Amino acid sequence: MRTPTYLRLFIAVTLLLGVNGTARAWWNSDWTIRKKITVDTGAEGGAISGPIGTGAVLVRLHDGNFQFASAKEDGADIRFVAADDKTPLAYHVEKYDSLLNEAFVWVKVPDLKPDAQTTFWLYYGNQGEKAQRADNAKGTYDGDTLAVYHFGEHGTAPADSSALANNAENAGTASDGAIIGSGLRLDGKATVKIPASASLNWNDRDELTWSAWIKAAALQANAVIFSRREGANALVIGLDNGIPYVEVNGQRSPAGAPISAGTWKHLAVVADESKVTLYLDGAVYATLPATLPALKSESVLGESFAGEIDELEISRVARPAGFIKLAAFGQGPEGAAKLLKEGEDEAAAGWLSGSFGLFGTLLKAVTIDGWVVIGALAIMAVITWIVMVTKFFYLRKIEKGTAEFVGEWSRVSSDLTQLDQEEGVKIGARDEDEEPDALHGSPIYRIYHIGSEEIAKRFAAGKKGIGPRALQAIRASLDGGMARESQRLNAHMVFLTIAIAGGPFMGLLGTVIGVMITFAEIAASGEVNINAIAPGIAAALIATVAGLVVAIPALFGYNYLVSKIKEVTITSQVFIDEFVTKMAEFYPSTE
Repeated sequence: MRTPTYLRLFIAVTLLLGVNGTARAWWNSDWTIRKKITVDTGAEGGAISGPIGTGAVLVRLHDGNFQFASAKEDGADIRFVAADDKTPLAYHVEKYDSLLNEAFVWVKVPDLKPDAQTTFWLYYGNQGEKAQRADNAKGTYDGDTLAVYHFGEHGTAPADSSALANNAENAGTASDGAIIGSGLRLDGKATVKIPASASLNWNDRDELTWSAWIKAAALQANAVIFSRREGANALVIGLDNGIPYVEVNGQRSPAGAPISAGTWKHLAVVADESKVTLYLDGAVYATLPATLPALKSESVLGESFAGEIDELEISRVARPAGFIKLAAFGQGPEGAAKLLKEGEDEAAAGWLSGSFGLFGTLLKAVTIDGWVVIGALAIMAVITWIVMVTKFFYLRKIEKGTAEFVGEWSRVSSDLTQLDQEEGVKIGARDEDEEPDALHGSPIYRIYHIGSEEIAKRFAAGKKGIGPRALQAIRASLDGGMARESQRLNAHMVFLTIAIAGGPFMGLLGTVIGVMITFAEIAASGEVNINAIAPGIAAALIATVAGLVVAIPALFGYNYLVSKIKEVTITSQVFIDEFVTKMAEFYPSTE
């Protein structure tokens, strides 16, 4: 059996809404803005060809790539989600300043590949109370990380951001405006000590990765940046007149080209089972044929180094060269622009809010009762549009069939049943899987068919003409057919009148309830704040807008359809009068 047209249209609309709603996957509809971030380790990005693994990537936010006004004042609504748009990524904020429009956020990106692009999403734009800080500093770093110091403290000891909490023993001097947020300023005399702990114990031939950003205030002889000594065993990292070095038990790495004072450089030391490698700005600077000695003593920063240090990280494994280059390249301001590429902001989750911008944001402030009203109006809108579209095509088909019938009717002379005989098919006798032709679908033809059958029945009974009473009886049959056709033409039009009359009132009901709730909340809080009132009232007005959106198209559609139905009705009534007159003329009574 053929599916009714209105049902097909309803299914099509439902599928269309479903496709639009899922075409753009969105992690959480409470977040209205997202941005794609790509870590490019290929030739056009970081040009990293060696293995990397899981790493904490620095995301720098500024007014050129982030709408601080759309996020919470403290950045509590920031979230990071993997490329699948489902898996949240661990992250923590080192600095967030909405006044200066500057933020530094560390994001854990699993399984970074060399010569490839890895993408993830930055979400923000949720001003709701549920958007609380979700920083997870301990989860940002893997289990092999022993200590991470951002040196963002002022007046307190540097804190370890890793899960092991290897916090420093004493406070140092903060240096604002370091390479990443705040750093640690050292004068070559005062030091910062990191107490010994079980997690920081090193055994002979253990693996180690030490990395930090340094800036020498001046070139000094044997300036010690980091040191750890215990009897004859020692590990020392420093600068000798600008030449980076690593020293193990008195054995120093070969000298290379010196660095300049007053410039930030990334220094890293990687110890494995056979050698110690010194990296400068992500490239191998020197190699020392030695192994890490056993050390369980405290560590000292700035023993004789005058300058600044930032982003110190210590791991208990020998990180691959790709990992070191990722840190050196991605944490520097120049390399970060190449390594991390931000896409354009994508507005609000979901098809509706994504298409209507601020209107979508207002939808998030709509109360539950408002959504009930809007949902009812949405159902009403779908029904009215289905009625209007199906009725439009139905009337077009009738118009075509009527024109065809009128053309045939004009050539009828003495036999009023001639058209019925020529067609040879009665209404209802066709196969159910076949659409009726335009002529048979016309109300005027169905009325004619009633009259034709009435004439045929009387002549089959031996009548030789049609008398006045028979004429009245046929006229009654034709009028009855006209009444049924009028009912068919006006079928479902009541849905349009309901939408026109009821839509605005339903919308007004939702608005009144929403405003009542807003003022009730104000009364309960005891504070009058325009920033708190405005979203609630604006959201409440959405219900009225929804009611008008339902009613206005229904009003236009109803008036158009009524005019077309009226034309069909008048044409049919004129035909009945003409048909009855011709019956009296062609088949006069002999009685």
